[in-house]
Amino acid sequence: MSTSKITSRLLGLPTRNRVWRVPNHVATFSGPRRTYSSTDDAPPPPLLKQLKGELKAAMKAKDANRLSVLRSILSATTNAAKSEKPVKTDVQLVALIRKTKRASLDAAAEFRKDGRGDMAEKEEIQAQIMDGYIAGSSVRTLSDSELREMVESAAKDEASGGFLPFPEIMKKLIPSLEGYDVDKKELAKTVKELIQQS
Repeated sequence: MSTSKITSRLLGLPTRNRVWRVPNHVATFSGPRRTYSSTDDAPPPPLLKQLKGELKAAMKAKDANRLSVLRSILSATTNAAKSEKPVKTDVQLVALIRKTKRASLDAAAEFRKDGRGDMAEKEEIQAQIMDGYIAGSSVRTLSDSELREMVESAAKDEASGGFLPFPEIMKKLIPSLEGYDVDKKELAKTVKELIQQS
């Protein structure tokens, strides 16, 4: 026997020829394997395809404002795809464009406050471009009177003859507004105004 093997035995260390068995509960795993996929079989929203085409046209035309708008929207869409709420419909995309437009108008107001009229005008032009995409989409936008009518109908409390609390009204409204282009901020404002009038 070699000196290294004798030393290993004296120290209680495993020799090279010894085979160690791993207990079955450690060596095996019978649970399901989780698979991940980066692809989505659902087709992209029609409006998204249109915006990607518009991006190429804006690049050729060297339309800086339109190019900035489209890059901003497409970037936000890409970021949303990595979240729990990816953009899968035109309604969701219109909501995202509306949110981006609101950010532009907020920025314009800040620029005007700071005396930066040139930058404010740029943001306002971009907001108008986004308005065009919202209006040109297949998503129907409710008029103020239509929205008001829906709010009044959902707000009525048949038992008391008055109005339901704000959270209950919103809970009733959201499902009925699915598929429409509705600014959630404006919706909440309309509901609050109605409740205050009661």
